[in-house]
Amino acid sequence: MTHDFDALFAVAHQLADAAAEAILPHFRQASLDTTTKSDAEYDPVTVADRASELAMRAILAQERPDDSILGEEFEPVTGTTGLTWVLDPIDGTRGFVSGTPTWGVLISCADNSGPIMGMIAQPYIGERFVGGGGQSYVRGPLGEHALKTRAPRALAEATVLTTFPEVGTAQERAGFEAVAQNTRLVRYGMDCYGYALLAAGQVDLVIEAGLQPYDIQAPIAVVEAAGGIVTDWNGAPAHNGGRALAAANTEIHRDALAILKGFT
Repeated sequence: MTHDFDALFAVAHQLADAAAEAILPHFRQASLDTTTKSDAEYDPVTVADRASELAMRAILAQERPDDSILGEEFEPVTGTTGLTWVLDPIDGTRGFVSGTPTWGVLISCADNSGPIMGMIAQPYIGERFVGGGGQSYVRGPLGEHALKTRAPRALAEATVLTTFPEVGTAQERAGFEAVAQNTRLVRYGMDCYGYALLAAGQVDLVIEAGLQPYDIQAPIAVVEAAGGIVTDWNGAPAHNGGRALAAANTEIHRDALAILKGFT
């Protein structure tokens, strides 16, 4: 099946515009309305999350009414085209409510093989990282330029990112730490922006666990279009969520995967 990627990306940019308009009035505002999805842990959701997803869904209803939708905040929509828009209206809500600019809007379109295109949009900074259909670029305050992941280097020289120090379960944390202790630099709290940095050639690895499809499908498309690779911790496709290993190239992916497989 062939896809009109120019048309898909035109809609993705419309979605990102609408999401930014819905979100930014709430960012770093003392009046931000925040609740938690879980009594067991702090899992915040805000009025901005819901407004962002509703704004994007409204555009899809107008521009792509026959496509399916999978979003974080509302029920799925079943379409007839074989294409599904996968939306995370604010990936990194904990960062959002803390005022850090590492959150983003994740927009991707998938067929039955997985994500075919994706966008990581950071409205506050004004950056959009795009990948799929032969396109791979970032557009932002420094203009527009191609995305390209880092060239191979030894694991001992690598920079690895994750969002939470605990990563996931105790076993998953142990797996991450087994890789991290063999790298040069570890940074935390990046949310989806970590994958954008990977695609932009700034870091070598992103390792996470406990993901949902809407957390990872846009990053997969962006990272792979920039020359990287994203799998689960066994080397299988990661677009259904769970554990993810995103790497700048096949060589460093191989080295990190060899360690992580011992913790699956």
